[in-house]
Amino acid sequence: MKSLPLFRNRRGLLAWLPSLALFGLLLLAPRAHAAAAAAPVVDKGDVAWMLTSTLLVLLMTVPGLALFYGGLVRAKNVLSILIQVMTVFSLIVVLWVFYGYSLAFGSGNAVIGNFGKLFLHGVTKDSLANTFTSAVKLPEYVFIAFQSTFAGITGALIVGSFAERMRFGAVLLFSALWFTFAYLPIAHMVWGPGGFLAGLGVLDFAGGTVVHINAGVAGLVGAYLVGPRVGLGHEPMKPHNLTFTMIGAALLWVGWFGFNAGSNLEANAGAALAFLNTLLATAAAVLAWVLIEGVHKGKSSMLGCASGAVAGLVGITPACGTVGPMGALAIGALASVCCVWGVSGLKKILRADDALDVFGVHGIGGITGALLTGVFTAASLGGTGAADFSIVHQLGIQALGIGITLLWSGTVSLLAYLLVHALFGLRVGHDAEREGLDITSHGESAYEE
Repeated sequence: MKSLPLFRNRRGLLAWLPSLALFGLLLLAPRAHAAAAAAPVVDKGDVAWMLTSTLLVLLMTVPGLALFYGGLVRAKNVLSILIQVMTVFSLIVVLWVFYGYSLAFGSGNAVIGNFGKLFLHGVTKDSLANTFTSAVKLPEYVFIAFQSTFAGITGALIVGSFAERMRFGAVLLFSALWFTFAYLPIAHMVWGPGGFLAGLGVLDFAGGTVVHINAGVAGLVGAYLVGPRVGLGHEPMKPHNLTFTMIGAALLWVGWFGFNAGSNLEANAGAALAFLNTLLATAAAVLAWVLIEGVHKGKSSMLGCASGAVAGLVGITPACGTVGPMGALAIGALASVCCVWGVSGLKKILRADDALDVFGVHGIGGITGALLTGVFTAASLGGTGAADFSIVHQLGIQALGIGITLLWSGTVSLLAYLLVHALFGLRVGHDAEREGLDITSHGESAYEE
């Protein structure tokens, strides 16, 4: 058998080697292209949006929440509430990178993560976050920063319940304990890989259970255990600066777009839906609150307007990414109505001095929003639910998630307060409270005479 002409000698073979190599590369090119396409790609627009959202959540807390709370207390305690909000937020952000992120989003069990990323071990500029959906590719540092602000503001919300009477050191110790044993497990169960509540199908887009119900019940337990303020019911305890409160509420509204729309984790139509729903629900809640006040009291107040805004923001938080705009309007209005009852009728029934209505607004608003998420997510009501979405079934799941959050956070809060009380005591002395925490706890005065 004769050999082919081109391979009859070495020179012929060498002459054809470049052509053969090029032919081989052309055959392999589709495979190489497919491998490149499979590699994760981080969208720079998503990164920019998430960094912006993180800054917006920071704006919600410092200065937003701080000013909102600061205006509601008496003049002798305004600095104490400002420093509590700022310091608790800072403490939790630090604890978040020490162990919080690992326990909340690590692959542990159904209740808690693991210590695999303790002190952010193994996290680099190239590592990607284990987000709620595998379709989203975010640098892990971005996700860590964003979620740290959620944890921080949740702890800061609680301080409004025991405002004007709790020892500063006790506030910090309780915050660390509650963050570790209440916030982290609830966050993992709702948002973490293999989380128990996520597995049940609980819907919580941006933190109705994780943030608001969780903080609300902790505040209520604290109001009971710390006890009422000296002179409550006998002395005027009106807000000292409603201008501060208005500014704080406005900053909360602006910052909440990062809180809700940022929870979409991508700069796309999903973020736009959450953004629009946050705008509409809050506007509806403001109108509902001032209307109720106008009917029942004959006058609508600035405090009611600000409270209505926060009620609407809280109510729409768990639902913002899954309901339609008309559903958002309904949730905002209904949350406002329920929170009016929460800070008036329910507060009288509970007889707890929840000084700044943490449970009345965040607890009741969070519960209302979580339940209504199970209603308005239905496609028949404009939501994004599947065709076989069952309102009755989802309401049962949402109620179960609420119940577990109330029980878990309430139990942890009770034990944490009792431990702090046994170690250091919870509240300042009678004389120190009379003089005001600004002077007695911090040696400063907001307003020099």
